Amino acid sequence: MKIEQIYTGCLAEAAYYIESDGEAAIIDPLREVGTYLKKAEKAGATIKYIFETHFHADFVSGHVDLAEKSGAEIIYGPTAKTEFKSHIAKDGEQFRIGKVTITVLHTPGHTLESTTYLLTDENGKDHCIFSGDTLFIGDVGRPDLAQKGHLTMEDLAGMLYDSLNEKIKPLADDVIVYPAHGAGSACGKSMSKETFDTLGHQKEVNYALKALTKEQFIAEVTDGIMPPPQYFAKNAAINKSGVESIDEVYEKGLNALTPQQFEDTANQTGAIMLDTRDPQVFAKGFIPNSINIGLNGQFAPWVGALITDLQQPILLITDQGKEEETITRLTRVGYDSTIGYLDGGFERWTDAGKEIDTIESISAEAFEQASLDGEITALDVRKPGEYESEHLEFTLSRPLDFINDWTGEINPKDTYYIHCAGGYRSMIAASILKSRGVENVIDIAGGYGAIKNTGLKRTDFACPSKAMKV
Repeated sequence: MKIEQIYTGCLAEAAYYIESDGEAAIIDPLREVGTYLKKAEKAGATIKYIFETHFHADFVSGHVDLAEKSGAEIIYGPTAKTEFKSHIAKDGEQFRIGKVTITVLHTPGHTLESTTYLLTDENGKDHCIFSGDTLFIGDVGRPDLAQKGHLTMEDLAGMLYDSLNEKIKPLADDVIVYPAHGAGSACGKSMSKETFDTLGHQKEVNYALKALTKEQFIAEVTDGIMPPPQYFAKNAAINKSGVESIDEVYEKGLNALTPQQFEDTANQTGAIMLDTRDPQVFAKGFIPNSINIGLNGQFAPWVGALITDLQQPILLITDQGKEEETITRLTRVGYDSTIGYLDGGFERWTDAGKEIDTIESISAEAFEQASLDGEITALDVRKPGEYESEHLEFTLSRPLDFINDWTGEINPKDTYYIHCAGGYRSMIAASILKSRGVENVIDIAGGYGAIKNTGLKRTDFACPSKAMKV
C-alpha cells in the first residue's frame, strides 16, 4: 500500500495518491492532472477511482479531465448531484483498490454532500481517513458555505457536530487524519501548519473536537468567520458542472506578444495586466495600470478574491519562463481567460522605450520618521484578526480582502502609507490604488514585521485566538 500526499502550498491544498496491487485512486485532484497520470504510469498502476470529498469552493478540480484521460470512475458522497457521469455513493458503501478498502462516511456540515473516506488496510485495520473539509488539523470546515433557504450556518454547524461525533470520533486514536487543506486556506479559520496528524492527538488539541456540547461547538465554530471570497460559489458551481481541459487553456494563454502587440491587445480588449513579479521588483518599474500579485505568495487565492469576473481577459507580465506556471495557477481557481503574455518580460518593454510607472517603497525606519515629521494616513491591509491582535495606534484597518468596498473612501489627491505583515499584500493594494488613479501611495517594505522593530507605539498584543478568528 502506498499513500502519497501531494501538497500545493500556494493553495494550501492536499490531494492524495493511493496505490495497491496495481490499482490506484486519486482524492481531490487539482486542475492539472498530468502529475497523477505520470505517477500511475511509472508504477504500472491503473487509476480506478477518483474520490471527491465535496464540491470544492476554493479551487477547480481536475476530476472530469482525469476521468476522461484515465478511464477512472468519479465518486461523490450521498446527496451530491453532478452534471457529468459520476457514481453517487451510499453512506457505508465500500470500494476496493487492490488489497485496501475505502469506506464512505457521509459527514455533512461543511457542505451537505461532504464525505470522509476511511481507508482500511489489507489486514482489515483502519489506517487513515481522508477528511476533506470536514476535519482539519487544528480546526474544522467552515459551516457557512452551503446555506440555502431555511438552512442556516448554525444548522450546518449542528450537522458538522453530529458528523464528527457519530462518524469520526469513534474511530481508533491511531487512525491518521489526512485533510484537504492546511494553514492559509480560507476554508477554515485556525488551521495548523501541519498537514496530517493522528486522530487521538486531534481529540486532545483541536478546539472543535473538545467541545462538550453541541451548543458550545456551534458557538465556537461560527464565531468570527469572515465572509467567503467571492470566487468560492463560482468554483463550486464549476465543479458541479465540469470544465474544459487545461490543455485548451494553455493553447489560448501561451500567446507570446511583442510590447506593441501587448499594448494594443490591452487597449482593444480591456484585459487586466497582471504582473506576477516580486513586489519589490515591481515597485521599481512596471507597466502603467498593471496590477501586482506576486507568484511567490498565495497567488491564486488573491486573484480569486480580487478579480471578480472569472471571464475577465488577462494579460501576463512574468519573470521569463514562468508563463505556463502562472496560467496553471490561474486555472486552479477558474480563471481560464489568459489571452497572452509579454514576450521577454518587463525588460523587453523597457528596451522598446515604452512608458513605465513606479511605486515608492520605504523602510520601516523611514516610515517612522515620516510619522514623527507630521500627521500621515497609514492603511493596514492585513486581515481583521491580524489587526485586532496588534497594530500601530494611528493606522486604519483596511483589509485587502475588501479593497473593492473601501476604495470609494480614498481621496486620489491624498498620500497613503500602506503596510501588511511582510510586504506581499501591501504591494497588491498599492498597485490597485495606483491603477485607480491614486498617485501618492507609499509601500512600507517588510510590513508589520519590520515596523515592530521601530519605536512606533503599538496596541497591546492580544492572543489571536481571542481576537477575531480568520
